[in-house]
Amino acid sequence: MKKDPDLESALSRNRRWIVNNQIKNIILRYPNQDAPVKFLQKKFKTLDLQGKALNWLKKYPCCFDVYLQKDEYHCKLSKRMLFLVEEEESVKEMQEPVFAERLSRLLMLSVNHRLNVVKLNELKRNLGFPDDYLIRILPKYPDTFRLVNHCGRRSSMEIELLSWNPDLAISSVEVSARKQGSSKPCFSCSLPSTWVKSWERFNEFNATPYISPYLDSRGLLEGSKEMEKRIVGLAHELLSLTLWKKMSIVKLGHFKREFNLPDKLNILLLKHPGIFYVSNRYQIYTVLLREGYNGSELIDKDPLVVVKDKFGELMQEGLHEYNRRHYEMNLEKQKKKGIVSVRKEKRSTEITEQDDSGDKLGGLFDPEERKRFYKVLFDDDAP
Repeated sequence: MKKDPDLESALSRNRRWIVNNQIKNIILRYPNQDAPVKFLQKKFKTLDLQGKALNWLKKYPCCFDVYLQKDEYHCKLSKRMLFLVEEEESVKEMQEPVFAERLSRLLMLSVNHRLNVVKLNELKRNLGFPDDYLIRILPKYPDTFRLVNHCGRRSSMEIELLSWNPDLAISSVEVSARKQGSSKPCFSCSLPSTWVKSWERFNEFNATPYISPYLDSRGLLEGSKEMEKRIVGLAHELLSLTLWKKMSIVKLGHFKREFNLPDKLNILLLKHPGIFYVSNRYQIYTVLLREGYNGSELIDKDPLVVVKDKFGELMQEGLHEYNRRHYEMNLEKQKKKGIVSVRKEKRSTEITEQDDSGDKLGGLFDPEERKRFYKVLFDDDAP
């Protein structure tokens, strides 16, 4: 698939944002939410970071408060960071009915209306579910969900849908058609007009009747055009339920049996570039819903996404402040050394891959180091 610079940018998750988010979670889980820097230093290996944790933390004064106590450095979240943590928790509480509906839709899309908890945990970050969604959401909807475990093993625990809600069995494609006053749901295409052949294939595919992913697919023949239409509609609906309208194809493939997906799902997605954008950035195949983005910007932002964006802005602000102070200190040193002419250079305030204090991201050119880094980057359950 031809690369789209805007969508590639949208798929780029800032590495430092990922690391700082993991550090935030580590501090929140530590007693009194006040962690010794030595403890965080040990976690740096897990985060695939090299250098001193103290240097790293000081780069983000808006996010982390570092102080010296009894000859030992400690770190806690800044007041502004704690405010965002509280705001995120408040949003999660308000979003609980939305989470329940989202979970219901997922179960309604599955073949037997049951999903394995271990597998579902792989998608909980994509869907915005809190870590404790099992005890936070399920008990409040006893007529809708229940936990079942027929084998007795923890890994075999499943969430089962108890009641079918016809009001939720309406796909995003059908909702869009209703808003436009159309009685014939169809997919949208945002490819450039110069992609003539792709447009022809899209129009031919779109001309056949739309098949709702909420309908029972067991009567459809494998490999038929109707089955392909249903799978495309299912992938479209699953991506519509995620926060960022994107998902790892590997994670999606783990639900092959539950959603009746084909073995070579990535090939099927690549056949429909007008609907999906497939990227192998970071050597991990990811599928993105084209209609969910305007350029590189997400069109409809979930309240949780808005809060997470604020965290990124706060981190950027802290790094900008650190860079400014560091620049002024170096300038003052040069003046004290008697340097008459000081060349003024524009300093970038963007977060870059390079760093000047030794706390660089690990040796990503080494296969093992790169493997651990990508695990942190994409594994939602990473420490």
